[in-house]
Amino acid sequence: MESDDEHPQLSSETLLALQEFYNEQAAKLSQKGGNGNFDVDEDWQLSQFWYDDKTSEILAMKTLNVTGPFGRIACISCPSVFKKLQNLKQKEVTTHLLEYDRRFDVYTDNFIYYDFNKPLNLPKSMKENYDVVLADPPFLSKECLEKTSLTIQYLAKDKIILCTGAVMEDDARKLLDIQPCNFSPQHARNLGNEFKCFVNFDFDSIEITNGER
Repeated sequence: MESDDEHPQLSSETLLALQEFYNEQAAKLSQKGGNGNFDVDEDWQLSQFWYDDKTSEILAMKTLNVTGPFGRIACISCPSVFKKLQNLKQKEVTTHLLEYDRRFDVYTDNFIYYDFNKPLNLPKSMKENYDVVLADPPFLSKECLEKTSLTIQYLAKDKIILCTGAVMEDDARKLLDIQPCNFSPQHARNLGNEFKCFVNFDFDSIEITNGER
């Protein structure tokens, strides 16, 4: 989970230092073939809480299995799943990360700057163009879920995976017509809020295929 309403103002020296850091990370990522081995620490001021590795792997592998070798996948505010997808997917699979944190722009064409306060500020080419949309709204509020839901509906052809707090269940049903499945997302750092995975298809029955993709 990660996002916030606005960035603090930084000095020109700080901005220069940040840009140099981003350039270095982009170079490292390019050398690794863009395979997702770019490490970013959580920024709690942006409400960022990464999934544990098992959760990211299950979400990524089941998504890849349901979309197939030429699927299109959008990840909204869930970079840990996007990173896992980058490591596991076949090259023909298209993945995009919609994210507020510009540290992730090292993913270049796979990164799309996203602010949930402007949910439809997206290219027309993205409309109903994704086989699966995964989302984890950064805040457990009705307003945040309502706006993120507009983005999900804009992007999705059909299948939706929403990971959020259990307290948002009624709103998730009303806004997106999705139901909780048996899978429970877990975070690398224990959170006090119970989280659930909401879907509009039979997520639990999808088998995880082992082996290289």
